[in-house]
Amino acid sequence: MERLSSSAHLKSAITSPDFDRKMLKPGIVHIGLGAFHRAHQAVFTQRALQRDFGPWGIVAVNLRSPEPVDALARQDGLYSVIVRGGEGDEAEVVGSTVDWLCAAQRPERVLDYLSSPDIRILTLTVSEKAYGLDPVTGGLDVKHPAIVADMASPHTPTGVIGFLVEGLALRLQKGLAPYTVLCCDNLPSNGKVVRRLVLEMAELRDAELARWIAQNASFPCSMVDRIVPAATDETRTRAAGLLGVEDTLAIETEPFMQWVIEDDFVAGRPSWEAAGAVFTQSVVPYEDMKLRLLNGSHTLIAHLGILHGLEFVRDVMAQPEFVAKVKRHMQAAVLTLDPVPGIDLPFYINQLLERFANPTIAHRNEQIAMDTSQKLPQRILAAAVETLEAGRDAAEFAYVVALWIASIHKRGEMNDPRRAEILAAARQVDDADPSAFLFEVEGLFPAQLSQNRAWRDIVNRELASL
Repeated sequence: MERLSSSAHLKSAITSPDFDRKMLKPGIVHIGLGAFHRAHQAVFTQRALQRDFGPWGIVAVNLRSPEPVDALARQDGLYSVIVRGGEGDEAEVVGSTVDWLCAAQRPERVLDYLSSPDIRILTLTVSEKAYGLDPVTGGLDVKHPAIVADMASPHTPTGVIGFLVEGLALRLQKGLAPYTVLCCDNLPSNGKVVRRLVLEMAELRDAELARWIAQNASFPCSMVDRIVPAATDETRTRAAGLLGVEDTLAIETEPFMQWVIEDDFVAGRPSWEAAGAVFTQSVVPYEDMKLRLLNGSHTLIAHLGILHGLEFVRDVMAQPEFVAKVKRHMQAAVLTLDPVPGIDLPFYINQLLERFANPTIAHRNEQIAMDTSQKLPQRILAAAVETLEAGRDAAEFAYVVALWIASIHKRGEMNDPRRAEILAAARQVDDADPSAFLFEVEGLFPAQLSQNRAWRDIVNRELASL
């Protein structure tokens, strides 16, 4: 079968770029060439370019694996997004990318882009664990392998913070203005977190560099939302049927997508609002809503599924008793939220329940359960602390923690950056206080929870029932 490329003959009903891709110039470097970026920021950028064309082509960078980079090169920077909903499947061919690099193979080329006056925005989707965030201090983890390597050899970085700092250092040397750093990962106040990490590394290198970044660069916060399962052979077969050509990078997703961004850009930006993005002075209420209602419920669903041998989110949502648990969790979480501009929270909750139950989306529970130790603080634990401080019952959040512990015991294994210490703690079971050793793992739980024996007793009670 013919491969997707700029010369491929696509079926007439397929949506594809309606601008001249040869005229598209680079303006954005994106680090993290995963499925989420391809179904979210790249789509928003293409749709913005179709309404207001400008020099905002994306240079797609993958830090480690060359596989998606090589696949994108073979397809002239094109791939398809299959949107699956109740009314059938639709395909959109995305062509907002102008170059593609593996940083591990061509770090010098990545730095050339980061120090180019053409690049005015750097966007990020590298997952929570890649930033080198110390879970105890909230600052730079000086023991993180990438941080250690990039402090020892700052001019040949390997990690995301190292590339950001070296790119900004090169711009300062050249007398160029900095770029805007736009984090799109599920970190609370993500822009502020990345700014702190960048400034801490810059300060360790050169105090003047740190001052220049603090005074001139911007790190707006953003909230992103679209459910994007990992692609499978079935995804690629479905794409071939819709497109009439082979697409090794095809991904599938739901119709819903949302992007809320603080409007703080130092060197311009695409007209993302023309594609449906919302610009605001504060992302915090939107971010809390998404982290606690969508992501928190996803963590609950994932570990429920693992415990009961259910592969996909939709399988869990097909069980009425599990849907009831998800609803109770959302009802507890919504009490911790401030009003969200333009959002009807009861409607949003019902919308989430429908999205989770979408029978066409095969979102694996094991995929969601990866790196749970990095996700619990913002999805579950912060809401638990606020609930207890308000004098309310925080049992729903204790239940999610118990589910996580129970799923660890069931599998005896986990995919998590703190795997070794968590598994070691989980093996030291005290029948009188079975969760005790996990609560003693440094930085895993906030003191308001680890030192609250009444709340921990609820965790133990739920654990016993599971």
